[in-house]
Amino acid sequence: MPASASATAPVPALAARDVSRRYGDGVVALDGVSLEVAVGECVALVGESGAGKSTLLRCFNRLSAVDTGCVEVEGVDVRRLDPVALRRRIGYVPQEGGLLPHWTVERNVSLVPWLAGRADARAAGRAALARVGLDPDVYGSRLPRELSGGQRQRVALARAVAAAPGIVLLDEPFGALDALTRADVQAMFDALRRSSGVAALLVTHDLHEAVRLADRVAVMRAGRIEQVDTAARLVEAPATPYVESLLARQAVGRRPAAGDGR
Repeated sequence: MPASASATAPVPALAARDVSRRYGDGVVALDGVSLEVAVGECVALVGESGAGKSTLLRCFNRLSAVDTGCVEVEGVDVRRLDPVALRRRIGYVPQEGGLLPHWTVERNVSLVPWLAGRADARAAGRAALARVGLDPDVYGSRLPRELSGGQRQRVALARAVAAAPGIVLLDEPFGALDALTRADVQAMFDALRRSSGVAALLVTHDLHEAVRLADRVAVMRAGRIEQVDTAARLVEAPATPYVESLLARQAVGRRPAAGDGR
């Protein structure tokens, strides 16, 4: 590649470069992982439990440290960034949403703008609620326990985007929802992400969810990435037997047999 082309290459929103992470009992969580998420792109991390998906995601907001390699956010090594400031500039939706149970919905959603000292924190929270389809006048004064599961996940997403971050990290955000609610909240998230241009890294066990929501899918196994590609390319040319097996087990790309009703 010419030097001029390299010099003008866009800086990715997120980048992991040859990252490894081991826990104290000798368990390998990440083993030489490299991955980039472009500005405005959604990448899904898929694989079985223990594959390293959540560990990799948490490296980007410094909830998990790396032993070797480099993790960058918008071109800057995260080790050079204050972890508190870093977490306030990146939206984060943990498993089960992580809402504060004794705070109202409006206060939960306004948290990050408030921590940033913004005078318009309440207005930002209310606007974020409206963006995820919840009327702040109806839901703002409620407590999380007074909401349905789908509504709580909408609130968690609203909190993640209330401060208008350029990046959002999502760790199994829809896994606990029933099928109909899950599809509804997925559609809301997809529309929200595309309209805002936010970059997203999504952890999921569900390949169908990854195909629906992500621009590219990274298949992980035992701390390594087996393949990163578009969904179409994964189906057309699985890079390893494991990727092929995962696609088959979840019936992704399967052509229905005649008369099977699908």
